[in-house]
Amino acid sequence: MSGVLSRRLVAIDALRGLVMLLMLLDHVRETFFLHRQVGDPMDVTTTEPALFIGRTLAHLCAPVFVFLTGLSAALYWQKTSSLKKTAEFLFKRGLVLILLEITLVNFAWTFQFPPSVVYLQVIWAIGLSMVALSALIWLPAGVLLPLAVVIIAGHNLLDGIHATPGSFWAIPWAILHDRGWIELGDAMRVRTSYPVLPWIGVISLGFLAGRFYRAEITTHQRQRLLAMTGVAALAAFVVLRLINGYGEKPWVSGENSVQTVMSFFNITKYPPSLMFLLLTLSLGLLLLALFERFQDKQLLVWIGLFGAAPMFFYLLHLYVLKALYLMAVALWGLNHGEYFGFDTVWQVWLGTIVLAAALVVPVRRFAAFKARRRDITWLKYF
Repeated sequence: MSGVLSRRLVAIDALRGLVMLLMLLDHVRETFFLHRQVGDPMDVTTTEPALFIGRTLAHLCAPVFVFLTGLSAALYWQKTSSLKKTAEFLFKRGLVLILLEITLVNFAWTFQFPPSVVYLQVIWAIGLSMVALSALIWLPAGVLLPLAVVIIAGHNLLDGIHATPGSFWAIPWAILHDRGWIELGDAMRVRTSYPVLPWIGVISLGFLAGRFYRAEITTHQRQRLLAMTGVAALAAFVVLRLINGYGEKPWVSGENSVQTVMSFFNITKYPPSLMFLLLTLSLGLLLLALFERFQDKQLLVWIGLFGAAPMFFYLLHLYVLKALYLMAVALWGLNHGEYFGFDTVWQVWLGTIVLAAALVVPVRRFAAFKARRRDITWLKYF
């Protein structure tokens, strides 16, 4: 059983590693191309195609990572055969991630201590989703599945609901669905960048997908199930997007065919729209099936290194990017108004490739250390 499970994890680590690299691309853009900011969704009339493609590819990161977090919880349950241990692990790990978000992660973005602004971003969303999942896993699959679908498919119906600042439900609503600011006195503000409600639906689907990884499911059956589910979700995206009536801001015909295609695939991340999740999760499922089929390829093994120690890589790349930015400003000064940055999108891609090649060595060593020293409890959180 353990040998079969370890082979399955190669594909999971490879997919997680791929989205970590796409995240690196997006964060290089946010560090060295911030003078060319993009909206959510993007303005396709002013966003060049190369920038649009890079940002759209990065959309895979959060939903795939949250989905894989739920899937990993299901595999942990299969390994321990204990819902109680799984719930405890999810709850404790979720709290650790929330703590990391408001301390080490936030400091990497702001370099302020004590901070005047705390950004609750993807690590926060994953952590809070794990805490929620620690309670939801006790529900029967026949209840959890429709609940997850209702959350993902129906949360856009709540888009027009906004809490009055200062009201008793302003803070919980900002955390759940309505991205905004929470005032904590005169000295600190909190930004709920990742409203958590739809992510709870995504992590629940990931947990339910663990049924595809049971011992009685053959490799061929699992790959077929993953591919069929992915195709069905992708078809739903295309059909609903053509109808153009729900789950996303309407797309329009542009001045040319490129702008029209960009408008069709222009999706909203904060909070993730139904179209956003259908497109990204469908591609994630298809890639997961493909990666398991070719998981012995050296390229996937290399990519999987970044997925074997995801939190270590996440924290490392944030601090390296901040250090590189400060060094660049010190050496060359600000060259784009208030920012230092690259001049073209291809430089963003090149910088990402160079940085990934440099970071693979410490990530590989930490992953090996983590695998070798399973007796060190805190390593499992990285």
